[in-house]
Amino acid sequence: MNVQDLDTPALVVDLDVLERNIAAMAQVARAGEKALRPHTKTHKTPEIARMQIAAGARGLTVAKLGEAEALADAGFDDLFIANQIVGPQKMERLARLAARAALIVAADSVEGADLLGAAAVRAGVRLKARIEVDTGLGRAGTRSGGEALTIARFVADHKGLELDGIFTHEGQIYQASDPRSSAATAAEQMRDLAALLAAESLPVGAISMGSTPGAPLIAREPGVTELRPGVYVFNDRTQLRLGASHSACALTVLATVTSVRPDGRVIVDAGSKAMASDCPFPDRSFGEIVNRSDLKSVGASEEHGHLLAEQGANVRIGERVRILPNHACTCTNMHDTLFAVRGDVVESEWRIAGRGKIR
Repeated sequence: MNVQDLDTPALVVDLDVLERNIAAMAQVARAGEKALRPHTKTHKTPEIARMQIAAGARGLTVAKLGEAEALADAGFDDLFIANQIVGPQKMERLARLAARAALIVAADSVEGADLLGAAAVRAGVRLKARIEVDTGLGRAGTRSGGEALTIARFVADHKGLELDGIFTHEGQIYQASDPRSSAATAAEQMRDLAALLAAESLPVGAISMGSTPGAPLIAREPGVTELRPGVYVFNDRTQLRLGASHSACALTVLATVTSVRPDGRVIVDAGSKAMASDCPFPDRSFGEIVNRSDLKSVGASEEHGHLLAEQGANVRIGERVRILPNHACTCTNMHDTLFAVRGDVVESEWRIAGRGKIR
């Protein structure tokens, strides 16, 4: 099938670009002598996860327990759930999942660690646990060495848990005026914490850091053992702003022009339900129209993408356009299916198995 024959809106990935991106990040990790455990929240697709493992990834990272279950169902058994898991229903599911996959879990409090340990005991397993560290993002994670030390001691003493290491998401790099300095500061914080724990006879196995723009910088930092980038497989408009090239952007939404107005307004059938609602750019645009500089995204409602055509632009009802999303992760989560293309030929249709797995 030709890509132009797909019904729209359709989420499309360029296989040539996807393969290059996966290979390039694997090389970054190898060159820095770091393990690679990519974050699958971007693609949520087992076929892409298999490509990452084949390229040398040690294991996979997920954001939610439901994503871990979807990957375990697809045969993956080395999974890091890089988020706090709380609630009795989730603990029952975690216990069942631990019986069929090797899991690493996250903790940033003694209370949370105790819940995880109890679930592990019920499942008859020991769960590896990593202490989450806030290195500047201001989200979850410990914010002092003393806090992390208290949790690490509790984990090390719990019969259902095994201290595996520490981790952070250095997402503050996205807003940093000097990304290199921001990455170096975060890495130094992690090394200092690892040294503090080691001095208390709590050796740290993994020092794990994760972001796409940070990965090439962190890969050169001594002491860090693992990288967890996610969006690099696709890239998006946000990554363009941070230095990625258009040639490294693999993901687009194929849309159909449904209305052309005399004032230059053009409507397509991909609104916020197809593109997601991330609008981090001052112009409030929902994406970039690929290879059509005479068309600009100017907004979206639920079912309608709003474009503006320059004077003299030739736009026809029924015409197809491809839109580069602002944020690949949330855009992917709006779709059930990902169409893998090489050139203009649709080679595969992949189910986005982790789509909507928000619990």
